[in-house]
Amino acid sequence: MTHHAFSKTIYAIQHLAFEDLGSLEDIFYQLGFRIRYFEAGVDDLAPALKYEGLTVILGGPIGVYEEQDYPFLTPEIALLKQRLVDKKPTLGICLGAQLIARALNAKVYAGHQKEIGWGELEIKDIAHNILEPLEGVAVLHWHGDTFDLPENATLLASSVLYPHQAFSIEQHVLALQFHIEVAEDMFERWLIGHTCELRQAKFSIPQLREENALHAQNLEHAAYHVIKRFLKQIQLLN
Repeated sequence: MTHHAFSKTIYAIQHLAFEDLGSLEDIFYQLGFRIRYFEAGVDDLAPALKYEGLTVILGGPIGVYEEQDYPFLTPEIALLKQRLVDKKPTLGICLGAQLIARALNAKVYAGHQKEIGWGELEIKDIAHNILEPLEGVAVLHWHGDTFDLPENATLLASSVLYPHQAFSIEQHVLALQFHIEVAEDMFERWLIGHTCELRQAKFSIPQLREENALHAQNLEHAAYHVIKRFLKQIQLLN
């Protein structure tokens, strides 16, 4: 399958206003792509999930199993299921990765503890691991839910707390439980927007801010190489 003929636009589905493409937005622009956002719960997501080019499914604080409270999740998962059957290029981040796992019939559920803060991943020692540029790089973790590894998925990374941090399906799907997209200069929005969760779980806001200043630039640099590899893999870049 070749994607050269596709429009050079990246479609991105947001579940929360400040959890956007972050540093990836600049990377996509640098590489000659345009971006079109869709807002889950407000916009019709069918054009984004039926799109032949790359669709990125972003994070948010809701659970994939909360369809009763957030009914838009039901058609979103159904459309995503068909997208994956059709082998269309898809990148999922945090909630996006959980939605991909759910669409692939894997169980998604509340984890044993919240994983919030910066920390390194264990990058799996497999041939051509697309996440190799993240070796030794602290990434941002911000989740309470986790998932079982879908059937036929390749596990790419783990953390100390959660074994399933990233997986791929063949060449066309990349699912990341962690946040690769956080931009240093936008992190304050996360601290403001998630204040209730942070205080309830007793995380130190000043410490998270300090860690961001320490680690975010390195992550932005590594993210560039990961995204470039993925775009080449799905044949959107030469």
